[in-house]
Amino acid sequence: MARERQRYIDRQPRSMAQARRAAAHLMFGVPLHWMQDWGTPFPLQIDRAEGARVVDLDGHERADFCLGDTGAMFGHAPPAVVSALARQAGRGSTAMLAGEDAAVVGEHLAARFGLPQWQFAMSASDANRYVIRWLRAASGRPKVLVFDGCYHGTVDDVFVDLVDGRPVQRPSLLGQVHDLRLHTVVVPFNDLPALDAALAGGDVACVLAEPALTNVGMVLPAPGYWPAARERIRRAGTALVADETHTLSVGPGGMARAIGLDPDALVVGKAIGAGMPCAAYGFSSEWAERAMRAKLAAPPGHSGIGTTLSGNLLAMAAMRATLETLLTEAVYAPMLARATALAEGLRGLIARHGLPWCVTQLGARCEFQFCPTPPRDGAAAAAAMDPALEALIHLALVNQDVLITPFHNMLLCCPATGDEDVARLLAALDTILAELPRPA
Repeated sequence: MARERQRYIDRQPRSMAQARRAAAHLMFGVPLHWMQDWGTPFPLQIDRAEGARVVDLDGHERADFCLGDTGAMFGHAPPAVVSALARQAGRGSTAMLAGEDAAVVGEHLAARFGLPQWQFAMSASDANRYVIRWLRAASGRPKVLVFDGCYHGTVDDVFVDLVDGRPVQRPSLLGQVHDLRLHTVVVPFNDLPALDAALAGGDVACVLAEPALTNVGMVLPAPGYWPAARERIRRAGTALVADETHTLSVGPGGMARAIGLDPDALVVGKAIGAGMPCAAYGFSSEWAERAMRAKLAAPPGHSGIGTTLSGNLLAMAAMRATLETLLTEAVYAPMLARATALAEGLRGLIARHGLPWCVTQLGARCEFQFCPTPPRDGAAAAAAMDPALEALIHLALVNQDVLITPFHNMLLCCPATGDEDVARLLAALDTILAELPRPA
C-alpha cells in the first residue's frame, strides 16, 4: 500500500496541485465528500470523460468501469444526449412548465417499464422519498419495508440494518434525531418466512426493493424467491416498489420487466438521463389513482413531494434522448457481451491464483467478492468484504489506469467498453493478485 500510494503521488502532480487548491474552499476538498472514497492520497482530478475513458489533469487516460457509479452507464457524453442538451439549453433550461419532451418521455417510460403513470425528480433519492410519501398517503399505512443491505439513496427511512437479527439504526448517519425503527421494517433478502412475519401486521405501506441487492456487494434473488414474495406482498395489500437505479443494467426494461416481477411502482435514476440530475417514478393505474385521490383529499399546501426543478426542461430533453437512442436492445447487446467476457475473465484469474473468491454478474455489471460462493443475503455479502484489501486493489488499479467503483468491487460495462478495456483491467488485476500474500 505504501508503494502504491507513493506511485500515485509521483504520477499525479497536477491533480495534487488542484486538490490543494480545492481544499481551501471545498469541505473535504471535493464537491461531494463521497469523492474521497477512492482511497487515493488526494482526490483524482478529471479533465474530461468520453465513452468508456476518463482523462485526468495529468493526461492519464483510464479505462472506466465505474462510469459515475452507474450515472454514465451508457458511456460518458453520449452524442445524442449531448446534442439534445445543447439544443434545449438554447431554448430554456427550466420554467416549471411542461413541454413536448415530457409527454414523449412518459410514453417511452410506460412502454419500457409497463407502468402507465409517471412523475419526475432530480435524483433517485428524491424519487424514492416521494414514492414512500405517495404510498403511505394512498394506503393509510405508516411503515416501509426494506431488505438488509439495500441502497435507495439518502432516504432517511431506509437506513436500518439487521445486527444479530435485530433492527439497528445505521450508526454512520449524521444529524439523525428520529428513531427510524418506528416506521421502518427490515428483513433479510431471500427469506420468505421473515417477509411473511413482517407483513402480518397489515401496517406496511410498501416494500421498497432492489430486484437484486447491489450496494452491499451484489446479491441475486434465489430461484423462485420473487414470485413467492410478490404473491405475499400482494396478498398483504402492500405495494411493491422496484428501485431499478442499478438493476437497469439488466436490459432496457430493467430487471423487474426481465423477470416478470410486476411491481406496483418503479424508480429509476442516474442512467435514465445519461448522468444528468434526474429520475423518474411510475405507478400502476390502481396506485396512481389512490395516490391522486389522497392528494385531492388533502388540505391545500405543500405535499412534501417535488421541487421546482423536478421535471425541468433540460432533464426531460436528456431523458427523451436516452430513452429514444440508448435504452434499446441494440445498445445493450455489446454491453452485456463485454460484461460476460469480463466476468469469465475474472473467474479465470481467480481460479489461476487459487483464491476463494466468486464473481456475480447482473446484466452489464459484475463484481468479484471475497467469498467462495455468491452470498444469499446482505449479511453474508457484508461479512465477505475486506475494506483494506479493497482499498489496495482499487488504488493499484488506478495506478495502472483502470477505474472500478470505489465502494466495493463492482464493475460496469457501457456500449463503448471494448475488448482492449477488458484486457487492460484483467492484466492489471493479474499483476495485483500475483503480489497478494497467501496464508501459510
